[in-house]
Amino acid sequence: MAGSTAAAGEAGGLSGTSYRRPADEAIAADARALSEQLKAMRDRLFAPTAMKTLRSFTSGEAAKLIGVSDGYLRQLSLAGEGPQPDTGAGGRRSYSLSDINALRRHLADQALVKGNGAKARSYLKWRDSAKGEHLQVVSVTNFKGGSGKTTSSVHLAQYLALTGHRVLAVDLDPQASLSALFGYQPELDLTGNDTLYGAIRYDSEARPLRDIIRKTYFDGLDLVPGNLELQEFEHTTPQALSARQSGADAGPLFFARVQTALATVADEYDVVVIDCPPQLGYLTLSALCASTSVIVTVHPQMLDVASMNQFLYMTSDLLSVVREAGGELNFDFLRYLVTRFEPNDGPQAQIVGFMRSLFGDRVLTSAMVKSTAISDAGLTKQTLYEVGRENFTRATYDRAIGSLNAVNGEIEALIHAAWGR
Repeated sequence: MAGSTAAAGEAGGLSGTSYRRPADEAIAADARALSEQLKAMRDRLFAPTAMKTLRSFTSGEAAKLIGVSDGYLRQLSLAGEGPQPDTGAGGRRSYSLSDINALRRHLADQALVKGNGAKARSYLKWRDSAKGEHLQVVSVTNFKGGSGKTTSSVHLAQYLALTGHRVLAVDLDPQASLSALFGYQPELDLTGNDTLYGAIRYDSEARPLRDIIRKTYFDGLDLVPGNLELQEFEHTTPQALSARQSGADAGPLFFARVQTALATVADEYDVVVIDCPPQLGYLTLSALCASTSVIVTVHPQMLDVASMNQFLYMTSDLLSVVREAGGELNFDFLRYLVTRFEPNDGPQAQIVGFMRSLFGDRVLTSAMVKSTAISDAGLTKQTLYEVGRENFTRATYDRAIGSLNAVNGEIEALIHAAWGR
């Protein structure tokens, strides 16, 4: 009996036995055990390479993404124009996202030959820097957990990639949930100095951001992964500020470092989506100062709205200090996104109405509804854009994907408006 008690104490660590391990050792053991199980799960879900891949799209889905009819897509295929689809049982055609993007470029080139620039742009939505269309840096932020920040970030980044934009997703949260959704297990797949911290650190070990960016299984969507080393920026920034007061040159001030890093790769992307950490520290402030636009996620519960109130006060106070120190804070748009919304919940509907009366059109017209489809997809570290309709009941899937597309389409329209389109 004593032996079993000791074993329980060794395994549990924090149980109430006299054989307890020190808390740090017990927590570390739990972390190792969890890490091993997560790796086993990934190996099982994404065998044989243990890396995620994106499903193919039916000809109907591909046509809708490109903005043409399915019949026209079939004509292109029969004529041998553009990339050819895979043909399955019954002659069903399917396209990869890279095929879809190649078709976009093909159709855009055809439109340009005919002198129809507007049509070409409808196929290929890349920004034109020669016309003053600047890189859009969209930070998704809130310092209250459970507000749907990462879910909103990943679906926005993927939507923009699916609609033909060149996208860079930046995981600025040390908890690295965004990276996990892209198939990375930070403690196993990142070896050090390979997050955004590697590009914004103050010492000689800083690396070019281009060397840190990783391709993903989404054609046109790259990733700067995150892990716990991002937290180092919160510790080294006060030291750098102190050194600067002593006359040492540490390069750009903290609030300009993310912007400076992104500027080195700006020509390669149309939109950067930053998943900010759930606290208002130097990382978040630096992201906000690099941003052209901001999305604040809000769960429509009174405690969350009260928390957002404090977040806005703190953000305003801190950004005013940054502005006085020379930081530029000119957002193309700032919008509040209602997340995890249950339309039939009376109190939630009242809170949303209250926000709309207070903030007007700064609250996005569309809300991200709470859906079992999104949470079920998350069980396998997937998003709704990665999982086919056949995996859910039609009504559940259609309701969820309709909500996501409405929200992200509204943000896409704001981005295009900022470009003057």
